[in-house]
Amino acid sequence: MNIIQIIPGSGGSFYCGNCLRDSKYVDALRKEGHQVVKIPMYLPLFADEHDITDIPVFYGAISIYLKQVYPIFRKAPKWFDRMLNSKPMMKLAASMSGSTRAKGLEEMTISMLLGEEGKQKEELERMVDWIAEHCQPDIIHISNALLLGLAHHIKQKINVPVFCSLQDEDVWVDAMQPSFRDKVWKLMHEKAKDVDTFIAVSKYYAGVMEKRMDIPVEKVEHIYLGVAPEDYTYRNSSEKPRNIGYISRMCYENGFDIAVDAFIELKKSPGFEDVKFIATGGSTGDDKKYIRELKEKVKQYNLEQDVQFHDDFEGEGRSAFFDKVSMVSVPVRNGEAFGMYLLEAMASGVPVVQPALGAFPEIVEVSKGGVNYQPNTPEELAKAWKHLLENKQELGQLSNQARKGVEGKFNIHQHAQEMVEAYSNKK
Repeated sequence: MNIIQIIPGSGGSFYCGNCLRDSKYVDALRKEGHQVVKIPMYLPLFADEHDITDIPVFYGAISIYLKQVYPIFRKAPKWFDRMLNSKPMMKLAASMSGSTRAKGLEEMTISMLLGEEGKQKEELERMVDWIAEHCQPDIIHISNALLLGLAHHIKQKINVPVFCSLQDEDVWVDAMQPSFRDKVWKLMHEKAKDVDTFIAVSKYYAGVMEKRMDIPVEKVEHIYLGVAPEDYTYRNSSEKPRNIGYISRMCYENGFDIAVDAFIELKKSPGFEDVKFIATGGSTGDDKKYIRELKEKVKQYNLEQDVQFHDDFEGEGRSAFFDKVSMVSVPVRNGEAFGMYLLEAMASGVPVVQPALGAFPEIVEVSKGGVNYQPNTPEELAKAWKHLLENKQELGQLSNQARKGVEGKFNIHQHAQEMVEAYSNKK
């Protein structure tokens, strides 16, 4: 089967779960013998490609922003677009604060959802023409519902089934100014008619988006995210130093400050002198002041030696991080649709300690590889950490269950076959 995956790139400046999700599915589908082409949007797929390939980056982040805000750039020559979409400029865009947040990009989001009627019409035509000329797909899979404006023109010109993944679109939309939210949800509802099937990453999130987008239940399937267990080295947490890990973009929304405050709370109690807090996952320009303030707070409590920042969050660097920690927490303020970092941790034998929000209870229940706590406060998180740090046997059991849970319930090979079955039903 020939499959096209349209994927927004993050530029590699932070741990991007959605990018990782798409990349792992593509690898798994290829191992099943399918031909899969990744088409990047906005930014290159630096996280796993490390470079711009021979496939062009469509809707280059800098170019479409300038054309949206300043009409004069819509008539710029092609060489100007090529310069803006060059590797150095793309890396610059990835580090810019506005490239990864919704606030201030409301009008562009609406324009993208409008598709042929939006201000990026020419870029849409360029992408679809390129696909029609260079590929003969059986299926086209769009990474998220904020890109639904692509679907109508794709169906019209290429006439193949279109699938769309659902993961954390609500986080983006809900961060917008109130006057734009209803308009965006309405547009997403209208554009949903151009999609054959939506694939939600959890049962929890399937329910969320059925309501938010007002789409029929029968049009939404849920297929869990997965990883390849063989790609991760298992080491039981009971055999490791009692270190606590955080792996995600270090930002307010992901509760990085909750984790830091919980560690400060933990260290107030005797018996945890050996415990360190190790954080990885990168950041954007928006997060610099926030992280600086948290580092200053750590210094005020004389914990500089106990808080470490692990800079390399890709490949071997990520593996080295998991080898250092005995549990992982990412206390996302409002929960998430899933959280790829949870599977990567559990595949490495690292139990997860997560707030009882979003899909986290579902993942913990299915995997048996962690615990939930509530409410999502530093005090409750510190209590959950204390319990496991003081109960080595329970920690070891959770570590073993975490690995088995991934092997049996969140195995990418199994879920890739489920995805192919869903594709085949629409061919």
